[in-house]
Amino acid sequence: MAAVDVIVDNLVTLWRIPAVKQNLHWIFLLISVVGSVLKELELIPQTYFSSSKNVLNVYFVKVSWGWTLLLLTPFLLLSNSTFNRSVSFLGRRLLALVVATAIWYICTETFFYIEDVTGSCYETDTMDVINKEFTSKVSCRRAGFHWHGYDISGHSFILAYSTLFIVEETAPMAFLKTAALSSLPRMVLNLLYVALNLILIIWMWMFACTSVYFHDMSHKLLGTACAFLGWHVTYRVWYLKPLSPGLPPQRHPKEQKQHA
Repeated sequence: MAAVDVIVDNLVTLWRIPAVKQNLHWIFLLISVVGSVLKELELIPQTYFSSSKNVLNVYFVKVSWGWTLLLLTPFLLLSNSTFNRSVSFLGRRLLALVVATAIWYICTETFFYIEDVTGSCYETDTMDVINKEFTSKVSCRRAGFHWHGYDISGHSFILAYSTLFIVEETAPMAFLKTAALSSLPRMVLNLLYVALNLILIIWMWMFACTSVYFHDMSHKLLGTACAFLGWHVTYRVWYLKPLSPGLPPQRHPKEQKQHA
């Protein structure tokens, strides 16, 4: 497992660079803007990833929140219990997962609603003939027709939000490298951390693909802005308050005890 330890050390070093973590949300905005411009100018050739049927989109992005929770939940429990094993503390930290899931659900359902109320059903993809019989996207598509409305990019939202969320919740790893952990918990924690970083790579790559191949610019920018808002309101405002899930542990376990 020495190779895994080296990978973990390198990843921790990367995420401890202030400019990387602090500017991550601006990096997403830059990718979205540049990608959208390239799309409008048709400067990017069609590739495997320009199809929504590519394997990463079908098996990862479409269930991206499931992957995020599957890997982050055990990591959060194991890493946070190293700092404090009290039920109240771990319960508050798990509440961060509940809050994030609520943000994901509310935003995606709102996007669907906006597309429904602003759209119409067309008999062809050229949008020449409107079929007024169908008044929702679901019923329209079930009938084999085409729905066109204001389609805020759910992909831009969920990929940016999941990345920002994971980066915040995996921050304690920087203080756990020197923690006194037995071999099994250490191995599990390292593997989960590496897996979460692999997921981050996929999310950022697919965010870039969404930017250059899909949606209009305003759809992507609005989806990305919603991700920023959800992240900022929680981790930069609410979680700093006493009545909140709180931020992930910010100190080494030994320092945590000294300040208890």
